[in-house]
Amino acid sequence: MATLRALECLVALVEAGSVTNAAAALHLSQPALSHQISALEKEIGTPVVERLPRGIRPTAAGLAVAQEARNALHHAALAVTIGRKVAEGRAGRLRIASAETMTTWLLTPAMREWRLRHPEVAFELSEFSSADRMDRFLSDGHADLIVGPRPTTTSHHVETLGVEEMVVVAGPGHRFADEAAVGLAAVAKEPFIHYDPENGMAAWVDDLAAEHGIAFDTVLRTRSPRTAAQLAAADMGVAIVPVSALSGRRDGTVRSFDPPILRDVIATMAAPADALSRRFVAGLRRRGLPDDGRATFL
Repeated sequence: MATLRALECLVALVEAGSVTNAAAALHLSQPALSHQISALEKEIGTPVVERLPRGIRPTAAGLAVAQEARNALHHAALAVTIGRKVAEGRAGRLRIASAETMTTWLLTPAMREWRLRHPEVAFELSEFSSADRMDRFLSDGHADLIVGPRPTTTSHHVETLGVEEMVVVAGPGHRFADEAAVGLAAVAKEPFIHYDPENGMAAWVDDLAAEHGIAFDTVLRTRSPRTAAQLAAADMGVAIVPVSALSGRRDGTVRSFDPPILRDVIATMAAPADALSRRFVAGLRRRGLPDDGRATFL
């Protein structure tokens, strides 16, 4: 197969019109350039140039090969450029696994800004309701980084992006509307909207209850914190949700806990992480969490 060097020599020879000038342009000796042309002619089975007393003249085959050679050299240079950009984290594909509540709250504005600055970066987004399943997704090589709460355990590189407040949501006329903040024991006295066991929030809420020696009066379960917030706002019970599940909405009554309940928001990357993942996570850290991860009330 013809080498890129041989194709480069042919293009230079056709454009320069002589071995002397082509060799000078490529910083090659004339014998080295002639060797490359001879090897190319042997490869395609026909002369690519006619040797004249003064200079050369490309054959029809030589002109045809030279045209395709220009395209090949262009694409080869492009491949090197793309490789460098990917190595520097300025191009490529970034596969993100995210907690479903984080997409609108945290990732969408970050990805939008990133795409405006780095249009050669393509995103793939997978949403999850379990931090442990996200961690396995990363371990299996299906993602480059994950964004969400801490999994039960991980062997990957973890960077903390901030803390997110957990809040209680109730209907607009609920008694919690008259409170500045709500105690966990008060929530236990209300009909409670819990989570399906497939959602990592289910175990988190159960652990929280056990830690404080209380039990919730579960009236229904859902797989989504966003749905839990909407159900609570519709007076179906009260719910505990992360601030990210509200996504700017303040339907119903939303109150902090007393004392506040916070959880880490982390970015997890395979180790060693690629440059694109590292740059994106660095950007997330610079941006910070929306409203510093704390609840704000209208």
